Amino acid sequence: MSEDNQTGLIRISDDVVSTIAGLAALETAGIAGMSGGISEGLAKRLSGKNVQRGVSVEVGQVEAAIDLRVIVKYGSRIQDVCRDLQENVREAVENMTGLTVVEVNVKVEGVAFTEEEIEEQLRVK
Repeated sequence: MSEDNQTGLIRISDDVVSTIAGLAALETAGIAGMSGGISEGLAKRLSGKNVQRGVSVEVGQVEAAIDLRVIVKYGSRIQDVCRDLQENVREAVENMTGLTVVEVNVKVEGVAFTEEEIEEQLRVK
């Protein structure tokens, strides 16, 4: 985001929007974590840049589009968790930056199990 006002120019970087979106995602009930993917991990190692794991954003002058790759907790209703996630991320980014979030796309890349759930499954078999 870039805004001209009477005192000067205000810019909000993509990394700031990524960080806000990532933190809002992790605060959403039912989200176990973010999924970084192989290419993102490689890019981070090669560039040394602090890449926000599992979040990619496109930030324009007044709008932003956000893509999230997440891991949900086992037993959670995925559709409900994803709707809450979209709402939480949209609200956090819009409130903190003033940008209009036009879309929050969510890709569920995994399910996380607790150790107790794994042990229970092994006992049943």
